[in-house]
Amino acid sequence: MDSPHGAAVSAEGFGLKGPRGWVFRGVGLTAPPGSLVAVEGPSGSGRTCLLLALTGRMRPTEGHAEVGGARLPGRAAAVRAFSALGPVPGVSELDPAFTVAEHLRERALLRRRFDGSPRSLLRPGAARAASRAAIDTALDTVGLDLAALPKAERTSVRDLERLEALRLSLALALMGRPRLLAVDDTDLKLSGPERAAAWRLLRGLADDGTTVLAVCGEAPEGALTVRTEDRRERTDAPGTTDAPDTSDAEDAPDTSTAEAAPDATGTTATTATEDTPGAPATTTTGSTTNGKETADALTRTGRA
Repeated sequence: MDSPHGAAVSAEGFGLKGPRGWVFRGVGLTAPPGSLVAVEGPSGSGRTCLLLALTGRMRPTEGHAEVGGARLPGRAAAVRAFSALGPVPGVSELDPAFTVAEHLRERALLRRRFDGSPRSLLRPGAARAASRAAIDTALDTVGLDLAALPKAERTSVRDLERLEALRLSLALALMGRPRLLAVDDTDLKLSGPERAAAWRLLRGLADDGTTVLAVCGEAPEGALTVRTEDRRERTDAPGTTDAPDTSDAEDAPDTSTAEAAPDATGTTATTATEDTPGAPATTTTGSTTNGKETADALTRTGRA
């Protein structure tokens, strides 16, 4: 059963196929509420698509998953309602021309518009105070000190260091108090100490109860790990073959939300078990993506 805040995540035979092959297939995963799940693999190996599918933002082709008690793909909208995206390139990126304050105010206004009660419209002063409190809480949670930035809250996103930008993205996501938080490219372009700080932050969020899905090049010790592999590694292995294509147009990534950023690759998957006491569970999948395939997928869903 879910905790009051975090969302349990499970998947069985979970797969998604795009115009050029399987993105991932046969994924099995079990993560209790408050887990830190690392989706590990090289760039272009289908990690982001798995992240988006598990948060209800891409429609799987086969199998199913259950997130916070909501079964995918049938209840994708329910999953989107209690999940949030941190930085995901092409989907939820920060605008480099915005200042930190502009990003925070915009997110607060959107939350008041779409998540607030009608009564709050009659009490704008109280609504503004609640928004300010939500901003302060989120900034404190991610450890982003506005006074330490070059121009304080007027600092443009383009002038932020990579770790500062990550903290800002997470703060924006946490303003909605999500039960499930998804983060792409967690350790991209971070130094060793910065990478360690990023994982400490995500581990702290998980320890507080939020389930965290984080795409990375190398998973931290102790995380429940899903590993993706390059398609060539899979097809070169003895006895591995692709299943025939049985998908149709309805199996394409879900386009019911503007947050979908489809990818297209081919994969197989096997599930490891938690046989070693105290060791994190692992799941292995495989895929490959190039620029042409991504462009095809975006065109197919109307985002190009």
